[in-house]
Amino acid sequence: MPAYRFVTFDVFTERRFGGNPLAVFPDARGLSDADMQALATEFNLSETTFVLPPDDPAHTARVRIFNRTAEMPFAGHPNVGTGFALAQLGRDHDGVMLFEEIAGLVRVEVERDGAGAVVRATIAAPQPLSLGISLEADAIAACAGLQPDDIVTTAHQPVRASVGTGFVLAEVSPTALGRAVPDMARFRQVLLETPALAGRFALYLYSHEGATIQARMFSPLTGTIEDAATGSAAAPLAALRLSMTQDDDAAYLVHQGVDMGRPSLLHVRAWREPGGIMASVGGACVPVLSGKAQV
Repeated sequence: MPAYRFVTFDVFTERRFGGNPLAVFPDARGLSDADMQALATEFNLSETTFVLPPDDPAHTARVRIFNRTAEMPFAGHPNVGTGFALAQLGRDHDGVMLFEEIAGLVRVEVERDGAGAVVRATIAAPQPLSLGISLEADAIAACAGLQPDDIVTTAHQPVRASVGTGFVLAEVSPTALGRAVPDMARFRQVLLETPALAGRFALYLYSHEGATIQARMFSPLTGTIEDAATGSAAAPLAALRLSMTQDDDAAYLVHQGVDMGRPSLLHVRAWREPGGIMASVGGACVPVLSGKAQV
């Protein structure tokens, strides 16, 4: 029976058992689509990544990302953790890697300390900010077990935003953020009644004070009741906030996972380019487990 090596990391943290756990298969050659999905389901993490040779030899790797139920076009902490893992194997060139993914090409930059150890990875999202449907505050509040007046709409309505994967972004009052509890039935109802969500409804709630953001992410319909750190949601949030100003760039510190007992810290940046508003997200990673999976 073939065995495939894997490693796990806690991502967006400097200590074990904080941040968002991730499993990485550094050499997934020979695994079928069904094998990858089965392994991701077995690990039961928010995502698991599988590294394959790139289609273009100028790139570092093709990276496939699976959550518990489906393949993802792009995700944040899986790319940061995979970049960290491959850099530890010496796969970067002068601290840079390029990952081929469904959503596009993801640039990864890694930092090392004076001894050469990898200490941080930062990824640039593959697409500029795109905004989709706005949703009613009362519907979003019901999905999160909140009251309609807990949703803050002075800056923007709850809106679907993406830099590679779509999330519904909604600002809430600071006191409401800790009270949020996802309602599975309401999530199903909103998804059923909103074809523009294209079959995916993940909700990113946040409050902020200046450049410091507190956030929580719920995606119960994919098996992730709550996520400890969601770079692919923090990145479009930074881009959205920048779009509401005249500034050329902006940087934020995003705290997530606190209510889960897995505090995470994400360094997020957004900037304007001729083709739109781009974003990046980075942070530290800690190795936790290694082993082999039999398939």
